[in-house]
Amino acid sequence: MDLFELMEWLAERGVTTVFKADGDRMLEHGKAWMVIVGGGPLGEDSFFRTELATADACLDALLAHLESKGLPPFG
Repeated sequence: MDLFELMEWLAERGVTTVFKADGDRMLEHGKAWMVIVGGGPLGEDSFFRTELATADACLDALLAHLESKGLPPFG
């Protein structure tokens, strides 16, 4: 499952997902990638946001978060 398939899988379950590359952040402090998820089966209090240096790091953090909330896409 690639990133776009994961985002579609989450949307099908009512989870809003934003995955962003930010040029200004890259120039300022090297953390150009951000992922935000929330809603759906994750619940109202399960807003998750992280900013990291690579897209892969954001994806890994997102997968760990989903696993911790009992919503593993590969399970």
